[in-house]
Amino acid sequence: MSGMDETGNNQRFARVACVIGGVFDALMLPPMLIPRLGGKLFGLQAFAPGPDYRYAIHVAAALMLGWTLLLFWAARRPIERAAVLPLTAIVVAGLMAAGLYAVYSGFLALQKMFPIFILQCGLIALFLTGYIKASQSQRRLRDNRGE
Repeated sequence: MSGMDETGNNQRFARVACVIGGVFDALMLPPMLIPRLGGKLFGLQAFAPGPDYRYAIHVAAALMLGWTLLLFWAARRPIERAAVLPLTAIVVAGLMAAGLYAVYSGFLALQKMFPIFILQCGLIALFLTGYIKASQSQRRLRDNRGE
């Protein structure tokens, strides 16, 4: 495979990683903004959060929306904006830690969180692979320019 073909494939992979991340972030917004939906998703019976939870989840939803838009922005130029991918992996790892706490504390059942943990592991692998591929293409482009 020629260097340009590989660069194109790496760019496509990084772009797809950004778009998939953006889509998953966007899908998490409704359960964050509609407590009844979030309660059903996580198997919480009679979930009726108070104002403290609603405030915290709306702050989180604003950040989630911002990160969603950041990922779609990065998808437009995935080689140049590749640094967004490992940063996103860190965010997902933080979400996993929060999920583990929710299970450990007894707030959420492991059987509800386990599929989410698997998905999060897959997303982290996708983001890190996309970053590695984009970084390889960045190096190749710099070498071709003689930098």
